[in-house]
This record gives sequence, structure tokens and C-alpha cells, in this order.
Amino acid sequence: MAATGHGPPGGPLAGVRVVELAGIGPGPFAAMLLADLGADVVRVDRPGGAGLAIDPAHDLTNRNKRSVLVDLKADGGPGRVLDLVERADVLIEGYRPGVAERLGVGPEECHARNPRLVYGRMTGWGQEGPLAERAGHDIAYIAVTGTLGMIGKAEEPPAVPANLLGDYAGGSLYLAVGVLAALQHARSPGGTGQVVDAAIVDGAAHLATMIHGMMAAGGWQDRRGANLLDGGCPFYGSYETADGRYMAVGALEQRFYDEFIRLLGIEGEVPARKDFARWGQLRSAVAERFRSRTRDEWTAVFEDSDACVAPVLSLSEAPGHPHLAARGTFTGHGGIIQPSPAPRFSATPGAVRRPPAQPGADTEEIARDWGVPGILGARATRPDPTAAGPKGLQT
Repeated sequence: MAATGHGPPGGPLAGVRVVELAGIGPGPFAAMLLADLGADVVRVDRPGGAGLAIDPAHDLTNRNKRSVLVDLKADGGPGRVLDLVERADVLIEGYRPGVAERLGVGPEECHARNPRLVYGRMTGWGQEGPLAERAGHDIAYIAVTGTLGMIGKAEEPPAVPANLLGDYAGGSLYLAVGVLAALQHARSPGGTGQVVDAAIVDGAAHLATMIHGMMAAGGWQDRRGANLLDGGCPFYGSYETADGRYMAVGALEQRFYDEFIRLLGIEGEVPARKDFARWGQLRSAVAERFRSRTRDEWTAVFEDSDACVAPVLSLSEAPGHPHLAARGTFTGHGGIIQPSPAPRFSATPGAVRRPPAQPGADTEEIARDWGVPGILGARATRPDPTAAGPKGLQT
């Protein structure tokens, strides 16, 4: 894993300036994604803290960013942010609806200073609707969209997919796509800035578009563990091995399935794959066979095959996987092994250029680079890294 240094900004978004109003969860991750792609992201932190309750040096969602401290509730605070906004292309905030307006940095105030600004809003419920003012977290957002109910075994409660499906897939990635689309419009002839309302409920629902189509066509049952891709199929799922670890199987197509059964050593001993009434018998045979060897032994069996079988690795094991190591999927920076920027670009590659921004550490540098001497008055006591996030943030 090659380490990357503090080199000059690069990537396809080099030259794009982003103001991020500090929060937690999907907003910072979306801003990190833009920073990884080369954008100059200035995170506006607040005295008292607004990040994860960990040492800021380990908050990787703040890598490739710079930070200033501004108290938006103090005299002159909103003005300092608006001075940055005037020189920015994008602003990202993750407050509950109406909070940015009350603080004096809502879309109206920002667009008065910079009509071409893309104003990205990250919430769980969205800017409007009966639940817009309610607090929430990832699990509630994906619950009401039907996506949580799809995941897990039929006889068990839905499985919780960490906060990856809602916060980051349905939230951060949709905000990033929306911001970039709006930026393209703003930079086109006659284009203007606009507000991007990125709601996790909208994104999480959108992720299941294919499933809704399959259900309408009769190819998907609206219940867990009964379908081809949700664990209901005995040749698409995970199986425990002799050492208590797991192998993942995705042998959907006939030719891949045939190789899977052959290498597993149960060819001719199990029902046909389309004999749905005997899927339980097939599953039991596959499970019993996997329990006869360790995960590493099965990995060696399937390593050079097209059986679509892979070991289930832990987070700490993943960087050492030969394929991921060869591609540099993970990188080392500042003593921390972390995922490399993605996706990849042939002409304008992204990189981890800077460690996680320390709150307020870059005020003088930003004042010089952005030509905003007024933010030098934003110096304040460094926030407590263990402090809780501010009220009004929605994650």
C-alpha cells in the first residue's frame, strides 16, 4: 500500500471550492468525497465541537480538508461564513430544516452573496413533509422506505447494515451526485446556483428501483429471505466454515453454479438448482460441506475459479487481501490504514493529500488562499473532541 503525501491539490475537481458547515455522518462524508476528488474543502467547525466523539486526528471523513473555527451564534459569525461563500462554488450543510436560516446562512443569504452557489442540504427526512422536523438516524430512514425490511433471514428481525445503506449510500452519494450535477448547471451558459435537497429517505428508496421493478413483474416477493438476492437462494449467501468464519457464495449463473458444486465436492449428490421445492435440502448440503474445512482452506479451493466464491473478511483483514493490495484499494497515510479515494481517473487521479483537518488549524492559510482576511477573527478555543454534536444536526 503506497502512502501519499501532502502534494498539491489534484483530481478532477481541482479548483472547485467547497464550504462545509460542520456536522456528523453523511454530510462530512460527501464533503470528503469531493475533497478526495481534488476540491478545496473548507470545513467550518464551531467552538464546542460538531464531529465524531473521537480524536479529530482519526476522523477520516475530514481528510483532505482544511478547517476554520466560527461561532455562527456570535456577532460577525454568519458574516465570516458568507465571506467564504462569496468565493465558493458549493456549500454543504446537514442541519434540520430551518436551522441554517435562523443562523443567517440559509440559501437566501448565501445566494444574495453568490448567485451561482450550489447549496447542498443533507437531511434524513428532507426539507419538507410531516417528518421533516423530527430527529432520526439511518435505521429509521431505511426502515420506512422498505429497504431495511428486505435484509436478513425470514425468521429473524431485519439485519442492520451498519449505517452504510442510509447515511452513506442513500445520503452522501446522492448529495455528491446532486451537487456535481447542479455545479455543471451553474457553470453552463445562463446557469444559476440552486438548492440540492438530498434526503436519505429519497436516496434509500431510489436504491431499490430495480427491486420495485422485479416486484411489479412478479419476480420478487415482498418478504425477507424469499428471493434470489436476499439470502433466500441457497447459492447466493454466506456459509460458516470449520473455524467459525464464513465464505460468500454468488454462483447465480448456471456455468458458475456448476463450477461451484464441482469444487465444493457435492456434484451429483444434490437436487437440481431449479428444483425450488428442495432448496432447503440443497442449502443443508452446501452448509454441511462448508463446515468440513476452514475459511482459508476453502479460499484456496476457489481462488482460481469462476465459481463466484470469496472469503468473508473483517475490516482489519481486508487491506491484506492480495487483489485489494495489488490495486491499492487501501492506503497508508499519517499512520492510519484507510480506503483510497474512489473512483479512479486516468488523467486526474485523486489522492489522500492531507490528514484529517484539526478544528481551526488552517485559519491563516485559508485566509491567504481564499483572500478572506475577515475569518482571522474566527479564532477560538479548540473544541473538545469528545463533546457531543450540536443540537439541530440531523444524521
